[in-house]
Amino acid sequence: MSRFPLANVHPEAKIGNNVTIEPFATVQQNVVIGDDCWIGPSAVIMSGARIGKNCKIFPGAVISGIPQDLKFKGEDTTTEIGDNTTIRECVTINRGTIDKYKTVIGSNCLIMAYAHVGHDCIIGNYCILGNTVQLAGHVLIDDYAIFGGACAVQQFSKVGAHAYIGGGSLVRKDIPPYTKAAREPISYAGINTVGLRRRGFTSEKINDIQDIYRYIFLKGMNISKAIEKVEAEISQSPERDYILDFIKTSERGIMKGYGSND
Repeated sequence: MSRFPLANVHPEAKIGNNVTIEPFATVQQNVVIGDDCWIGPSAVIMSGARIGKNCKIFPGAVISGIPQDLKFKGEDTTTEIGDNTTIRECVTINRGTIDKYKTVIGSNCLIMAYAHVGHDCIIGNYCILGNTVQLAGHVLIDDYAIFGGACAVQQFSKVGAHAYIGGGSLVRKDIPPYTKAAREPISYAGINTVGLRRRGFTSEKINDIQDIYRYIFLKGMNISKAIEKVEAEISQSPERDYILDFIKTSERGIMKGYGSND
């Protein structure tokens, strides 16, 4: 470990090999930092942090602060960050509460400057949060989801894998997988074709996903009827089943099609 003299590292913190902790950074007790991490100047790694390998934590970030929840009573909870994840300047990530006992950010994620991740959020792998994205507590985000800058996400919302949320969006409803979401109120803006191609989805798979969402969002049917049509007329596939399961289990309800008054 390369620890500069002005870094404040608790002697009981568990620090991996080849970790650099820059001047004025603070690492509290009950912290685990994996190999090959870089902790920037003035970053604060608070009790309960569990940081994977090869992560970069930039200046001013605060990891595993206590939840901004008046119901929190000091229970022993954690913030877990996977391997190869980058946390940029002044990001704040709160640890969990009695709900899940942990806040999780997966591997290979990028959390840009001034973003906030509230308590008990669960974020998958390869996700990107743009600058100043604000996640309230209990938000669930699946792999490869991308948020443009200045999005605000209401508590208990869900976002499916490979979804793209346009910058400045206010997310009050669940965002199904593979879609693009934008406008106010948040609405369907097509599927994330560019992202899916980049991640190896074939044209056939992309066309199948488009066909599913034509029923869901563009044919003027209510959700129950649209699901019936998809189950009857679209061949079964992992993508189809994931979309239908996401919609059926949505507690907040999903975003509407563009121009819908429902």
